[in-house]
Amino acid sequence: MIPWASPLTQARAHRSEIDAAVARVLDSGTYVLGQEVEAFEREFAAYCGAAHGVGVGSGTDALILALRALGIGQGDEVITVSHTALATVAAVLAAGATPVLVDIDDHFTIDPSRLASAVSPRTKAVIAVHLYGQVADIDAILAVTKRYGLKLIEDCAQAVGAKSGGRRVGALADISCFSFYPTKNLGAIGDGGMITTSDAGLALRVRRLRQYGWNDRRETEEPGLNSRLDPMQAAILRAKLPHLDSDNKRRRVIAQMYANAFGRLPVTVPSARDGTEHAFHLYVLACNHRDALVDSLARGGIGAAIHYPIPVHRQSGYAERVIVPSGGLPITERAAQRILSLPIYPELSDDEVGRVISAVGRHFDMTR
Repeated sequence: MIPWASPLTQARAHRSEIDAAVARVLDSGTYVLGQEVEAFEREFAAYCGAAHGVGVGSGTDALILALRALGIGQGDEVITVSHTALATVAAVLAAGATPVLVDIDDHFTIDPSRLASAVSPRTKAVIAVHLYGQVADIDAILAVTKRYGLKLIEDCAQAVGAKSGGRRVGALADISCFSFYPTKNLGAIGDGGMITTSDAGLALRVRRLRQYGWNDRRETEEPGLNSRLDPMQAAILRAKLPHLDSDNKRRRVIAQMYANAFGRLPVTVPSARDGTEHAFHLYVLACNHRDALVDSLARGGIGAAIHYPIPVHRQSGYAERVIVPSGGLPITERAAQRILSLPIYPELSDDEVGRVISAVGRHFDMTR
């Protein structure tokens, strides 16, 4: 079986460096925050091109803390998309704000042309999700946020290392949020997250908020959370960070192999937006009768996933608490019926890629 993602394979690929990192933390005697986390915060922020990095417990916590640090809460609205991991919208609700959902463009990211009509006097921010590794149309989004005086938050959970105009995500907005969930391009062996920003005041407030609201004297200035990046995970991520660019390069090679093979099939293949460098966290095809293809691949020993089969505005518990435009979200709805994710990770061999390509081709040969 070829899985759609394989954190175990990557752990094995970097096993000696990971073992050394774990041993370093064990021998340090510091098991909460400390020098290992501080070093990774500096290294990761520098990689992104941001001035500050703050390690937190998860990508979801990163979004919640970013919203809190921006002063967004009860009575405020935040514009984002329904075609995303549930965490994006869950974080807005957890911060006490109301999610306002708009439709996506052909790259499955937020459509900037729909932002202005979603702005109200209560709107405080936009969360741009760089979905599947594709950078959102950041310049067009910034034009709108600047016009209306809104803050821009990057949800970079699936796009670490991706670029727009030669600049990496994590330095394209007021504040940016990352996840190090094990399946991510830079994945921990457990959970973890990071906030990057070049605003020193925002960084300082996030540092307080991630630990109860404490200042350096452990006196609270406002209520906060307990959301700290674990030093063991920080050490593992430090070991893997130097390999990230080469890993992403391999992902792009695999994506090109797929694109070359699928050019004549009745599918839509992903492509990078002009002026961007795709991180290919996921390789997402779109086609009619998607479920039949998923079943066919499973019978051939190929794992495929669907990211995401039910849009957030159709999820119970969320549908009642979000704002959707009067015309609905037709592009989002159509995407949810047509997409599937094929296996893509750096350790996937050319032979395994060939097996995936053959399985997809056989399915369409049989359905003609």
